[in-house]
Amino acid sequence: MKASELAKVLGGTLEGADVDLFACGGLEEARPGDLSFCKDPKHVKLVETTQASALLLSPDWDKGAPCPIIRVADPNHACMEAAKIFAPPEPVRASGVHPTAVIDPSVKLGEGVHVGAFTVIEKGSVIGDGAVIEAQVFIGEGCKVGAKTHIYPQVTLREATIVGKDCIIHCGVRLGGDGYGFNNGRRPDGSVFIEKIPQLGIVEIGDGVEIGSNTTIDRARIGRTYIGPMTKIDNLVQIGHNVKVKGYSGLIAQSGVAGSTEIGYGCLIWAQAGISGHIKIADGVQVGPQAGVPQSLDGSIKYVLGCPAESMKDFGGRVLVPKMLAKLKAEVKELKAQFAAK
Repeated sequence: MKASELAKVLGGTLEGADVDLFACGGLEEARPGDLSFCKDPKHVKLVETTQASALLLSPDWDKGAPCPIIRVADPNHACMEAAKIFAPPEPVRASGVHPTAVIDPSVKLGEGVHVGAFTVIEKGSVIGDGAVIEAQVFIGEGCKVGAKTHIYPQVTLREATIVGKDCIIHCGVRLGGDGYGFNNGRRPDGSVFIEKIPQLGIVEIGDGVEIGSNTTIDRARIGRTYIGPMTKIDNLVQIGHNVKVKGYSGLIAQSGVAGSTEIGYGCLIWAQAGISGHIKIADGVQVGPQAGVPQSLDGSIKYVLGCPAESMKDFGGRVLVPKMLAKLKAEVKELKAQFAAK
Protein backbone atom coordinates (compact mmCIF):
# COMPACT_ATOMS: atom_id res chain seq x y z
CA MET A 1 0.00 0.00 0.00
CA LYS A 2 1.31 3.43 -0.88
CA ALA A 3 1.98 5.81 2.00
CA SER A 4 -0.22 8.43 0.33
CA GLU A 5 -3.15 5.99 0.18
CA LEU A 6 -2.71 5.06 3.81
CA ALA A 7 -2.48 8.71 4.85
CA LYS A 8 -5.79 9.37 3.12
CA VAL A 9 -7.46 6.41 4.87
CA LEU A 10 -6.13 7.52 8.26
CA GLY A 11 -7.03 11.17 7.75
CA GLY A 12 -3.40 12.22 7.88
CA THR A 13 -0.91 14.18 5.80
CA LEU A 14 2.12 12.64 4.12
CA GLU A 15 5.47 14.42 4.30
CA GLY A 16 8.21 12.89 2.16
CA ALA A 17 8.42 10.11 -0.44
CA ASP A 18 5.41 8.03 -1.33
CA VAL A 19 6.90 4.71 -0.20
CA ASP A 20 5.33 1.25 -0.26
CA LEU A 21 4.17 -0.10 3.10
CA PHE A 22 3.35 -3.72 3.90
CA ALA A 23 3.09 -4.11 7.69
CA CYS A 24 3.33 -2.42 11.08
CA GLY A 25 6.21 -2.75 13.52
CA GLY A 26 7.59 -1.22 16.69
CA LEU A 27 10.30 1.42 16.41
CA GLU A 28 13.08 -0.98 17.42
CA GLU A 29 12.06 -4.06 15.44
CA ALA A 30 10.65 -2.36 12.34
CA ARG A 31 12.20 -3.30 9.00
CA PRO A 32 12.13 -1.63 5.57
CA GLY A 33 8.56 -1.73 4.33
CA ASP A 34 7.12 -1.36 7.84
CA LEU A 35 5.07 1.48 9.27
CA SER A 36 5.75 2.52 12.86
CA PHE A 37 4.65 5.30 15.20
CA CYS A 38 5.79 7.44 18.10
CA LYS A 39 3.62 9.50 20.43
CA ASP A 40 6.14 10.53 23.08
CA PRO A 41 9.14 12.82 22.44
CA LYS A 42 11.17 10.91 25.05
CA HIS A 43 11.53 8.14 22.45
CA VAL A 44 13.28 10.41 19.96
CA LYS A 45 16.42 8.23 20.01
CA LEU A 46 14.37 5.26 18.85
CA VAL A 47 12.89 7.38 16.09
CA GLU A 48 16.36 8.43 14.94
CA THR A 49 17.54 4.82 14.61
CA THR A 50 14.40 3.08 13.36
CA GLN A 51 14.50 1.11 10.12
CA ALA A 52 10.81 1.76 9.41
CA SER A 53 9.93 3.10 5.97
CA ALA A 54 7.40 5.59 7.36
CA LEU A 55 6.33 6.93 10.74
CA LEU A 56 3.02 8.08 12.19
CA LEU A 57 3.72 11.26 14.14
CA SER A 58 1.60 14.00 15.67
CA PRO A 59 1.23 17.42 14.02
CA ASP A 60 3.42 19.05 16.69
CA TRP A 61 6.32 16.57 16.40
CA ASP A 62 9.39 18.73 15.71
CA LYS A 63 12.22 16.26 16.32
CA GLY A 64 12.56 15.17 12.70
CA ALA A 65 12.60 11.61 11.36
CA PRO A 66 14.85 9.47 9.12
CA CYS A 67 11.95 8.52 6.83
CA PRO A 68 8.66 9.88 5.46
CA ILE A 69 6.15 11.07 8.04
CA ILE A 70 2.37 10.70 8.12
CA ARG A 71 1.02 13.40 10.42
CA VAL A 72 -2.06 12.26 12.37
CA ALA A 73 -3.84 13.55 15.46
CA ASP A 74 -3.36 10.31 17.42
CA PRO A 75 -0.42 8.16 16.22
CA ASN A 76 -1.32 5.29 18.55
CA HIS A 77 -4.88 5.04 17.27
CA ALA A 78 -3.76 5.50 13.67
CA CYS A 79 -1.26 2.64 13.98
CA MET A 80 -4.02 0.44 15.36
CA GLU A 81 -6.19 1.23 12.34
CA ALA A 82 -3.27 0.64 9.97
CA ALA A 83 -2.56 -2.72 11.57
CA LYS A 84 -6.13 -3.77 10.79
CA ILE A 85 -5.48 -2.98 7.13
CA PHE A 86 -2.22 -4.92 6.94
CA ALA A 87 -3.23 -7.90 9.08
CA PRO A 88 -4.58 -11.04 7.43
CA PRO A 89 -8.34 -11.42 7.85
CA GLU A 90 -9.51 -13.18 11.00
CA PRO A 91 -10.96 -16.68 10.59
CA VAL A 92 -14.65 -16.60 9.75
CA ARG A 93 -16.71 -18.94 11.90
CA ALA A 94 -19.70 -20.15 9.90
CA SER A 95 -22.91 -20.74 11.80
CA GLY A 96 -23.60 -24.32 12.78
CA VAL A 97 -22.69 -26.97 15.33
CA HIS A 98 -19.66 -29.24 14.92
CA PRO A 99 -20.65 -32.92 14.93
CA THR A 100 -18.42 -33.66 17.92
CA ALA A 101 -20.07 -31.01 20.13
CA VAL A 102 -22.31 -32.29 22.93
CA ILE A 103 -25.36 -30.10 23.41
CA ASP A 104 -28.31 -30.93 25.63
CA PRO A 105 -31.64 -30.94 23.76
CA SER A 106 -32.99 -28.23 26.08
CA VAL A 107 -30.30 -25.72 25.07
CA LYS A 108 -31.56 -22.73 23.08
CA LEU A 109 -29.25 -21.61 20.29
CA GLY A 110 -29.91 -18.25 18.63
CA GLU A 111 -29.61 -17.56 14.94
CA GLY A 112 -26.17 -17.75 13.35
CA VAL A 113 -24.46 -19.36 16.35
CA HIS A 114 -21.19 -21.22 15.84
CA VAL A 115 -20.30 -24.11 18.17
CA GLY A 116 -16.85 -25.64 17.72
CA ALA A 117 -15.47 -29.15 18.07
CA PHE A 118 -15.73 -31.01 21.40
CA THR A 119 -17.64 -28.22 23.09
CA VAL A 120 -20.14 -29.19 25.80
CA ILE A 121 -23.26 -27.13 26.56
CA GLU A 122 -25.42 -28.47 29.37
CA LYS A 123 -29.18 -28.32 29.88
CA GLY A 124 -31.08 -25.09 30.16
CA SER A 125 -28.37 -22.86 28.72
CA VAL A 126 -29.18 -20.08 26.24
CA ILE A 127 -26.79 -18.85 23.55
CA GLY A 128 -27.61 -15.51 21.89
CA ASP A 129 -27.73 -14.70 18.18
CA GLY A 130 -24.40 -14.64 16.38
CA ALA A 131 -22.39 -15.90 19.33
CA VAL A 132 -19.18 -17.83 18.57
CA ILE A 133 -18.36 -20.71 20.91
CA GLU A 134 -14.98 -22.11 19.88
CA ALA A 135 -13.64 -25.65 20.38
CA GLN A 136 -13.38 -27.39 23.76
CA VAL A 137 -15.53 -24.89 25.66
CA PHE A 138 -17.58 -26.08 28.64
CA ILE A 139 -20.84 -24.25 29.39
CA GLY A 140 -22.62 -25.59 32.46
CA GLU A 141 -26.29 -25.86 33.29
CA GLY A 142 -28.44 -22.76 33.06
CA CYS A 143 -25.82 -20.41 31.61
CA LYS A 144 -26.68 -17.45 29.39
CA VAL A 145 -24.38 -16.09 26.69
CA GLY A 146 -25.33 -12.83 24.97
CA ALA A 147 -25.54 -12.04 21.28
CA LYS A 148 -22.28 -11.71 19.32
CA THR A 149 -20.14 -12.76 22.26
CA HIS A 150 -16.98 -14.66 21.28
CA ILE A 151 -15.75 -17.41 23.59
CA TYR A 152 -12.33 -18.82 22.70
CA PRO A 153 -11.11 -22.41 23.25
CA GLN A 154 -10.94 -24.10 26.64
CA VAL A 155 -13.06 -21.57 28.50
CA THR A 156 -15.19 -22.84 31.39
CA LEU A 157 -18.54 -21.31 32.37
CA ARG A 158 -19.80 -22.99 35.51
CA GLU A 159 -23.53 -23.37 36.14
CA ALA A 160 -25.80 -20.31 35.96
CA THR A 161 -23.05 -17.95 34.74
CA ILE A 162 -24.37 -14.99 32.76
CA VAL A 163 -22.27 -13.35 30.02
CA GLY A 164 -23.60 -10.25 28.28
CA LYS A 165 -23.57 -9.37 24.60
CA ASP A 166 -20.50 -8.33 22.57
CA CYS A 167 -18.08 -9.82 25.09
CA ILE A 168 -14.72 -11.46 24.32
CA ILE A 169 -13.63 -14.30 26.59
CA HIS A 170 -10.09 -15.48 25.82
CA CYS A 171 -8.55 -18.95 26.12
CA GLY A 172 -8.46 -20.61 29.50
CA VAL A 173 -10.78 -18.24 31.36
CA ARG A 174 -12.70 -19.81 34.27
CA LEU A 175 -15.95 -18.16 35.29
CA GLY A 176 -18.00 -19.34 38.24
CA GLY A 177 -15.58 -21.54 40.17
CA ASP A 178 -16.02 -21.64 43.93
CA GLY A 179 -14.69 -18.74 45.94
CA TYR A 180 -12.29 -19.19 48.84
CA GLY A 181 -14.87 -19.69 51.55
CA PHE A 182 -14.11 -21.74 54.67
CA ASN A 183 -15.17 -21.68 58.30
CA ASN A 184 -12.74 -22.90 60.93
CA GLY A 185 -12.59 -23.30 64.67
CA ARG A 186 -12.24 -25.80 67.52
CA ARG A 187 -14.68 -28.45 68.65
CA PRO A 188 -15.48 -28.92 72.32
CA ASP A 189 -12.91 -31.71 72.47
CA GLY A 190 -10.21 -29.28 71.30
CA SER A 191 -9.82 -30.66 67.78
CA VAL A 192 -9.61 -28.24 64.86
CA PHE A 193 -12.19 -28.23 62.07
CA ILE A 194 -12.25 -26.57 58.65
CA GLU A 195 -15.57 -26.67 56.82
CA LYS A 196 -16.33 -25.49 53.32
CA ILE A 197 -18.88 -22.69 53.00
CA PRO A 198 -21.19 -23.49 50.06
CA GLN A 199 -20.77 -21.06 47.17
CA LEU A 200 -24.36 -20.72 45.99
CA GLY A 201 -24.28 -17.51 43.94
CA ILE A 202 -23.38 -16.77 40.32
CA VAL A 203 -21.04 -14.74 38.12
CA GLU A 204 -22.58 -12.08 35.88
CA ILE A 205 -20.57 -10.35 33.14
CA GLY A 206 -21.94 -7.13 31.61
CA ASP A 207 -22.04 -6.13 27.94
CA GLY A 208 -18.81 -5.39 26.08
CA VAL A 209 -16.50 -6.92 28.68
CA GLU A 210 -13.19 -8.49 27.55
CA ILE A 211 -11.46 -11.04 29.75
CA GLY A 212 -7.85 -12.10 29.09
CA SER A 213 -6.46 -15.62 29.05
CA ASN A 214 -6.31 -17.68 32.25
CA THR A 215 -8.20 -15.17 34.34
CA THR A 216 -10.50 -16.57 37.04
CA ILE A 217 -13.65 -14.99 38.45
CA ASP A 218 -15.25 -16.78 41.40
CA ARG A 219 -18.97 -17.29 41.86
CA ALA A 220 -20.59 -15.50 44.78
CA ARG A 221 -21.19 -17.10 48.14
CA ILE A 222 -24.74 -15.79 47.79
CA GLY A 223 -26.01 -13.30 45.22
CA ARG A 224 -23.60 -12.48 42.39
CA THR A 225 -20.06 -11.57 41.48
CA TYR A 226 -20.52 -8.77 38.97
CA ILE A 227 -18.27 -7.31 36.27
CA GLY A 228 -19.87 -4.19 34.83
CA PRO A 229 -20.12 -3.14 31.19
CA MET A 230 -17.04 -2.38 29.07
CA THR A 231 -14.61 -3.49 31.76
CA LYS A 232 -11.33 -4.79 30.29
CA ILE A 233 -9.50 -7.51 32.20
CA ASP A 234 -5.97 -8.65 31.33
CA ASN A 235 -4.49 -12.15 31.55
CA LEU A 236 -3.95 -13.95 34.87
CA VAL A 237 -6.23 -11.79 36.99
CA GLN A 238 -7.97 -13.23 40.07
CA ILE A 239 -11.34 -11.84 41.16
CA GLY A 240 -12.85 -13.24 44.33
CA HIS A 241 -16.42 -14.06 45.28
CA ASN A 242 -19.01 -11.28 45.54
CA VAL A 243 -16.66 -8.68 44.03
CA LYS A 244 -18.45 -5.96 42.12
CA VAL A 245 -16.80 -3.88 39.39
CA LYS A 246 -19.25 -1.19 38.39
CA GLY A 247 -17.96 -0.81 34.84
CA TYR A 248 -15.62 0.91 32.37
CA SER A 249 -12.63 -0.15 34.45
CA GLY A 250 -9.41 -2.04 33.74
CA LEU A 251 -7.61 -4.77 35.71
CA ILE A 252 -4.07 -5.50 34.51
CA ALA A 253 -2.10 -8.76 34.57
CA GLN A 254 -1.67 -10.64 37.86
CA SER A 255 -3.72 -8.20 39.88
CA GLY A 256 -6.00 -9.72 42.49
CA VAL A 257 -9.19 -8.59 44.18
CA ALA A 258 -10.34 -10.31 47.36
CA GLY A 259 -13.95 -11.15 48.10
CA SER A 260 -16.81 -8.67 48.53
CA THR A 261 -14.81 -5.65 47.39
CA GLU A 262 -16.47 -3.01 45.25
CA ILE A 263 -14.57 -1.19 42.48
CA GLY A 264 -16.15 1.93 41.06
CA TYR A 265 -16.53 3.24 37.52
CA GLY A 266 -13.46 4.12 35.50
CA CYS A 267 -10.88 2.59 37.85
CA LEU A 268 -7.56 1.13 36.75
CA ILE A 269 -5.89 -1.61 38.77
CA TRP A 270 -2.30 -1.95 37.54
CA ALA A 271 -0.22 -5.13 37.27
CA GLN A 272 0.31 -7.26 40.39
CA ALA A 273 -1.70 -4.93 42.60
CA GLY A 274 -3.51 -6.63 45.48
CA ILE A 275 -6.80 -5.36 46.89
CA SER A 276 -8.08 -6.60 50.23
CA GLY A 277 -11.61 -7.85 50.79
CA HIS A 278 -14.73 -6.02 51.96
CA ILE A 279 -13.52 -2.56 50.94
CA LYS A 280 -14.57 0.04 48.35
CA ILE A 281 -12.52 1.74 45.64
CA ALA A 282 -14.12 5.01 44.55
CA ASP A 283 -14.81 5.95 40.93
CA GLY A 284 -11.77 6.93 38.87
CA VAL A 285 -9.09 5.72 41.30
CA GLN A 286 -5.92 4.10 39.97
CA VAL A 287 -4.01 1.52 42.00
CA GLY A 288 -0.38 1.45 40.88
CA PRO A 289 1.73 -1.61 40.04
CA GLN A 290 2.38 -4.00 42.96
CA ALA A 291 0.46 -1.76 45.34
CA GLY A 292 -1.32 -3.32 48.31
CA VAL A 293 -4.66 -1.79 49.30
CA PRO A 294 -5.80 -2.80 52.82
CA GLN A 295 -8.62 -0.28 53.23
CA SER A 296 -11.19 1.66 51.24
CA LEU A 297 -10.15 4.52 48.94
CA ASP A 298 -12.68 7.35 48.93
CA GLY A 299 -11.42 9.11 45.80
CA SER A 300 -9.68 11.97 47.59
CA ILE A 301 -6.45 10.45 46.24
CA LYS A 302 -6.74 9.41 42.60
CA TYR A 303 -3.49 7.40 42.30
CA VAL A 304 -1.97 5.24 45.01
CA LEU A 305 1.32 3.34 45.19
CA GLY A 306 3.20 1.14 47.61
CA CYS A 307 2.24 -1.35 50.29
CA PRO A 308 0.25 -0.24 52.14
CA ALA A 309 -0.96 2.01 49.34
CA GLU A 310 -0.48 5.75 49.73
CA SER A 311 -0.45 8.87 47.59
CA MET A 312 2.32 9.37 45.04
CA LYS A 313 3.59 12.32 47.12
CA ASP A 314 3.83 10.28 50.32
CA PHE A 315 5.26 7.27 48.50
CA GLY A 316 7.88 9.41 46.78
CA GLY A 317 8.84 11.06 50.04
CA ARG A 318 9.17 7.76 51.87
CA VAL A 319 11.32 6.27 49.11
CA LEU A 320 13.42 9.33 48.31
CA VAL A 321 14.13 10.70 51.79
CA PRO A 322 16.46 7.83 52.82
CA LYS A 323 18.37 8.23 49.55
CA MET A 324 18.61 11.98 50.07
CA LEU A 325 19.79 11.42 53.65
CA ALA A 326 22.50 9.01 52.51
CA LYS A 327 23.65 11.54 49.92
CA LEU A 328 23.66 14.30 52.54
CA LYS A 329 25.75 12.16 54.91
CA ALA A 330 28.28 11.53 52.14
CA GLU A 331 28.51 15.25 51.39
CA VAL A 332 29.00 16.10 55.09
CA LYS A 333 31.70 13.46 55.37
CA GLU A 334 33.48 14.94 52.35
CA LEU A 335 33.25 18.47 53.79
CA LYS A 336 34.68 17.28 57.12
CA ALA A 337 37.57 15.68 55.30
CA GLN A 338 38.22 18.91 53.42
CA PHE A 339 38.23 20.97 56.65
CA ALA A 340 40.52 18.46 58.36
CA ALA A 341 43.00 18.74 55.51
CA LYS A 342 43.31 22.52 55.88
